[in-house]
Amino acid sequence: MNIQNLFKIAWRALLLNKTRAMLTMLGIIIGVGSVITMLAIGEGSKKSIKENISKMGTNMLNIRPGAGMMGGVRMSMSDMQSLKMTDYEALKKEGSLLKYVSPVVSGNGQSIAGGNNWPTSIYGVNTEYLPIREWSVAEGSMFGEDEITNFAKVAVIGQTVAKNLFTNGENPIGQTIRFKNIPFKVIGILTKKGESNFGQDQDDMIIAPYTTVQKRILTQTFLQSIVASVIDESQSENAVNQVKKILERTHNLSAAQENDFNVFSQQELISTFSSTSEMLTILLVAIASISLIVGGIGIMNIMYVSVKERTKEIGLRMAIGAKGKDILAQFLIESVLISIIGGVLGVIIGLLATVGVSLFIGWPVSITLYSIVISFLVCTITGVFFGWYPARKAAELEPISALRYE
Repeated sequence: MNIQNLFKIAWRALLLNKTRAMLTMLGIIIGVGSVITMLAIGEGSKKSIKENISKMGTNMLNIRPGAGMMGGVRMSMSDMQSLKMTDYEALKKEGSLLKYVSPVVSGNGQSIAGGNNWPTSIYGVNTEYLPIREWSVAEGSMFGEDEITNFAKVAVIGQTVAKNLFTNGENPIGQTIRFKNIPFKVIGILTKKGESNFGQDQDDMIIAPYTTVQKRILTQTFLQSIVASVIDESQSENAVNQVKKILERTHNLSAAQENDFNVFSQQELISTFSSTSEMLTILLVAIASISLIVGGIGIMNIMYVSVKERTKEIGLRMAIGAKGKDILAQFLIESVLISIIGGVLGVIIGLLATVGVSLFIGWPVSITLYSIVISFLVCTITGVFFGWYPARKAAELEPISALRYE
């Protein structure tokens, strides 16, 4: 018997038992819909993580003090003073794979302008900090090398600071703000950057010459961190190794000594967050796949019942010339049809659920073609795997016994 006729017979059998067929598909529909939704959420999360980390700057390296030991006690990163200006100068001079380099010193405090005040952070940096962060000035200008050399009390403020200190709509450019009672002249306002991947408002900050912040606010010579950008993304790993070698030399560290600094690349950060997101997605998909297994077991049970109910029909078909392989193919096709139709409905429900998650909950989602293709492939495999046993039982029936079956 040709395959087309087998499909027609299988389709008619499903139409004769529409309610049973729909109930059988239910597990497949729920399973596929859940898998599509989970994959879309997982893929959306990965893209969102990459985009948010990229907002911090492209190909950025972050060099911070390491957790060293003092008196047998491991110090916290905030207590470490292992990064010096000599480290920055060495990286600036010898870092052939670094495009921009900036020292960073920072502190928290209250900013005041007129009758308004706002708790914020001040960052002492150089002129290369904004290119590293892929940031720009929306109004006014950035300070230059002269202001850095002369410890100038000038500042460029973020959008959040500007909004909260100048509430009457006045132009902040040229105005004076105070931070820890030190007056700063506002010479620029940064473009809006939004929240980082860690939930930090990147617009809630003041930047000023690092020399000014070191001398007038923090009264310190060490650095909290050094940030840099790599000349090319492909050189990220090589740049990390180069930075480590330079700092190991400036810190006089031997091969046996533990580094008193840490170097983090943006690519490592993206990779870490993406792998965490992938593991969570795999876990959620595995949980959702339980519905597919339940649906497959449902198909097997219903097909087995169908074989019992249609034993005489099977016997009659065998008596007029149908072979065992024809009977096997017929019931397998029925099983696969149930799975595929359930898969189609599941994909539609999954896509609708994904859109709902995006619109009403606001989670980032990304629907990919491979998730839909995989869903259909899994449905087909489920239909064959769980339909094989009942189909084989039907194919093994003896025609005479089947015709006598009551």
